[in-house]
Amino acid sequence: MDAGGPKGKQKSDINVTPLIDIVLVLLIVFIVMVPGLDKATKVVVPQVVQTTKVTPPDPNNILIQVDQDGTMTLQQDKIDAEGLIAKLPDAVMLQPLNYRKVFLKVDEDVKFQAMVDVLDAIRVASENAKKKSLEQQDKFLGQDGGDVKVAVALKRRVVAPPVS
Repeated sequence: MDAGGPKGKQKSDINVTPLIDIVLVLLIVFIVMVPGLDKATKVVVPQVVQTTKVTPPDPNNILIQVDQDGTMTLQQDKIDAEGLIAKLPDAVMLQPLNYRKVFLKVDEDVKFQAMVDVLDAIRVASENAKKKSLEQQDKFLGQDGGDVKVAVALKRRVVAPPVS
């Protein structure tokens, strides 16, 4: 039996055929992957802008705030539940169809029932706005505008730590 070396000795050269196979496979993998590396999405990091002036509320956004003592404000005007039911449908009708939304900001110490009352008033006002838009169907081309969507946020007060 021949081991491949001179005079029956073993051959000390390595077999490079498997090494060439591995290198060729890696070369093919890198050739396939390189075009895909150019398709990375560019990330734009937003810049922080600090302003000192207060921007007025957007007229398309209806903001209802409920303070700690239960007083409600619609935009900047103080209002009660009956006034909210009376004024909110007209404000909602000014919003674009299918994009009617109300932002409700509630103080963290408000009783749960007060928030439920405000949400109920918003629901009633939404139904009234829907009825008004159905009455004026020719003006809105038969679209009722849908229900009012409500986004609720909790106002938290920052309490300073006790001084020791």
